[in-house]
Amino acid sequence: MENNEYKLWPAVLHAKCPRCRRGDMFANSMYGFHGQVMHQTCSHCGLVYEREPGYFYVAMFVSYALNVAQMVTAAVAISILTGSNNPWLYVTIILSIAVILSPFNFRYSRVVLLYWLTPGLHYHPEMSHDKA
Repeated sequence: MENNEYKLWPAVLHAKCPRCRRGDMFANSMYGFHGQVMHQTCSHCGLVYEREPGYFYVAMFVSYALNVAQMVTAAVAISILTGSNNPWLYVTIILSIAVILSPFNFRYSRVVLLYWLTPGLHYHPEMSHDKA
């Protein structure tokens, strides 16, 4: 049985390295005044996060998909909760949600890209152990 600290979903939620699930992918918090800074390599196993130049451009497509899902969900929720046909209500709420969730989308689009959309990058339990 795998240690709780190294299970998939806690590692994804805390943006840990996809190979060892120990090192942090980001240097600071999701919401802050300094923006999000991503480490270049894993502090535990040394994995280089940017696999090739321009690698994270693909994360824009993941971010786009997250944004569309959030906007559709918000539109359906507004329709059900208010029953309004006022387009300005929809535009105001949906754009506000998009702005508020943009740091979330930035971070987790990169996490999704590294965990599930990168061929050949898998979890290696032997790399999770402390170095002697």
